[in-house]
Amino acid sequence: MDTHVDEDRNAAGILALSLPYQVVAAVALAVVGVLACVHLTMVFLHVAPTNTLTERHGRAVDDWIYPEFEQNWKLFAPNPLQQNVSVEVRAELATEGGARTTTGWIDLTAQDARAIRHHPFPSHTQQNQLRRAVDFYLGSHSEEDTREGPRGRLSEEYMRRIAVLRLDRLAAQGDRRLGGDLRRVQLRSVTRPVPAPAWSTGTAATTPSYRDFPWWPVSRSDHGPAEGVR
Repeated sequence: MDTHVDEDRNAAGILALSLPYQVVAAVALAVVGVLACVHLTMVFLHVAPTNTLTERHGRAVDDWIYPEFEQNWKLFAPNPLQQNVSVEVRAELATEGGARTTTGWIDLTAQDARAIRHHPFPSHTQQNQLRRAVDFYLGSHSEEDTREGPRGRLSEEYMRRIAVLRLDRLAAQGDRRLGGDLRRVQLRSVTRPVPAPAWSTGTAATTPSYRDFPWWPVSRSDHGPAEGVR
């Protein structure tokens, strides 16, 4: 029996490919491995205490991590959240006659809450995207909405893109409030203190507080690839 034939039949995985394809597969695996190592290193440096590497290469680490891969430890915070924060958006639209109209405030957080309520496998995006976007913005802007640091512009683009994509989705579903060309959007955060339980003797303020963000003009790039400017 020809042993070479048996070896060919028993070959598996990359070894079963011809030599050119083996080279391509090996290069692809090497690239994936290098990217995985770089990503793990960047995440480690992001969450690690300040050290020589983070002081020297902090800008590169931040550019890699923010906004998609940001890490935080709020799950392990000793103090539970005592406020509910909602994100709302309104839009300025241009009608067919050239007039401008502004919608009322649309509660994006409420939409996410309805989507995950009673869902056995709720979406991580619906649970955290809006909250983390607001945290990202507040961490890179002053109370007067002045950009602080290089991440300020990125946080604005991130929030604007989220708002526009959400409004595009509502328009595609036939929402009559969005019958026009989207020109500008404005977001705001609404902070509502969690009421004290019925058995508690303490009192706490329940009046919501608002933080209005600036109006941002909408560009074609803010829409998804299939929508374009309405």
